[in-house]
Amino acid sequence: MKLSRIMGFHAVVARLQRRPDSIVELFVSNARDDERTRRLLALAEASGVEAKHVEPARLVALAQSDEHQGVVALIERDDEAGGSADFDAVLAASLGRPTPPLFLLLDQVQDPHNLGACIRSADAFGANAVIVPKHGSAPLSAVALKAASGASETTPVCYVNNLAQCIETLQGAGIWVLGAEMEGEATLFDASLDGPIAWVMGNEGRGLRRLTRERCDALVAIPMQGAVESLNVSTAAAVCLYATQAARAKRAATAAR
Repeated sequence: MKLSRIMGFHAVVARLQRRPDSIVELFVSNARDDERTRRLLALAEASGVEAKHVEPARLVALAQSDEHQGVVALIERDDEAGGSADFDAVLAASLGRPTPPLFLLLDQVQDPHNLGACIRSADAFGANAVIVPKHGSAPLSAVALKAASGASETTPVCYVNNLAQCIETLQGAGIWVLGAEMEGEATLFDASLDGPIAWVMGNEGRGLRRLTRERCDALVAIPMQGAVESLNVSTAAAVCLYATQAARAKRAATAAR
């Protein structure tokens, strides 16, 4: 059995609520006796998961981080990608839904905090999945899962071998692939966003790779009004996903009149 770690209240509670049978061991700080911890312990007991009370230093060692918030769980690892969903299955399921597909692709995002925040935004704005290349990207680590705040339990994360081929597969399924770029041909204010969409966000420092950029159907810029020239990748992802859902809501409201 291969194991992974999750830490933090949101991530552990989400796992207890949805897949308690995947939790092998649950560790809670013996220095915490607050209402939040008591609620987690009650949920663990109701889910049939035994909680072990340990010293805070043990939690740091288990989590390999001091961001654990007093709770760490060892869980069964889903596969080699550390929890990756099957891309083909996710795509097929999204095409069978009444609403247009919406995907978030991350082109070698390397900060696990950014990865987790992007997953959280994808969940908040109804994306079908987050798609990440296996090479050059942050893994779905305990830090990323904590930043996702439980969103990885409801939003699939697909690690793929080749992002360019993935883009071509999406395009073949009728999904319009948009790359977020500062020098885009269009902006969020004038781009058509109400159909099947896949957004591609670039690396924190380099942006989109050349091959990825060339595969996109269009490049779209986020209009900036202030002094800053760019946004953090997770913030940009949230803006683009929100703009897409806003365009869809506007279209639905117009059609209902």
